[in-house]
Amino acid sequence: MRAFLGDPRRHDLLPCALTIGNFDGVHLGHQKMLARLRHEAAARGLPTALLTFEPHPREFFARSQPPARLSVLRDKLQFLAEEERVDYVFVYRFNRAFSRMPAELFVREVLLRQLQTRYLLIGDDFQFGADRKGDFGLLSACPDFVTEAMPSVLVAGERASSTLVRERLAAGDLGGAAMLLGRPYQISGKVMHGRKLGRTIGFPTANVHLPHLRPALQGVFVVEVDTPQGRLGGVASLGKNPTVTDSQHYKLEVHLFDFHGDLYGQRVSVHFLKKLRDEARYDDLNELVAQIERDAASARTYLTSLQRDQA
Repeated sequence: MRAFLGDPRRHDLLPCALTIGNFDGVHLGHQKMLARLRHEAAARGLPTALLTFEPHPREFFARSQPPARLSVLRDKLQFLAEEERVDYVFVYRFNRAFSRMPAELFVREVLLRQLQTRYLLIGDDFQFGADRKGDFGLLSACPDFVTEAMPSVLVAGERASSTLVRERLAAGDLGGAAMLLGRPYQISGKVMHGRKLGRTIGFPTANVHLPHLRPALQGVFVVEVDTPQGRLGGVASLGKNPTVTDSQHYKLEVHLFDFHGDLYGQRVSVHFLKKLRDEARYDDLNELVAQIERDAASARTYLTSLQRDQA
């Protein structure tokens, strides 16, 4: 898979079969759309391509209250590259000028001149252009490419969507979110230096940089973490740490079981398996330590049972 930022014409690419969207989280609905795109592209002898945007348009229009983001661009590209889900990804900067582009100009300039679209597959609710005036009718009237709409994908009787994944995560339903995603939800980031309070109370933690201002889930969780030393089990806290700070910034801190190495500066991926509880404020550190001990014991028990089930 190859990824391109902005106008790709300088790379002398071939005409393509294209789909458009944010693909936040790349859930099962997205994956089935890409599978259909691959099938239609093969029938036409075309490479497959995805047009996506950075930042997410909803982040651009609601900067003071951005929606919870499921995946950063890096993780999205990595997942798309796995199993060759798509040949090209075009990442366009979503800014004020782009948001004001009339739908007809978007078709003419972006889809035809820049991307050389010959086949277009869109979601059944896709709208685009200034004031969202572009729709399936406008696209299907264009004689230069074939436009088809992908029907909604149902998972356990519900329409798979990034919004539904966010709702499941916010409710602590990690199993429901994993069912929609086809895998456990994860957050990736670099391990940063923190206050190092955990090591003074017997629970050293990896302070994972959060790529979003507002995470999609909060609380204390059983996790597995991909590290340069392999996959390790642990317990994680994602929230504002009200017992030890008044900061309004979210933090992701992970205590890895039976690990004594140094992860500073390393990139890790935290896979959320089960929610243990909501975040809480305690009167003193002794109460906090006692609760962490209970959380760690519960997490170890869950991971042991999971390994037994998988054996």
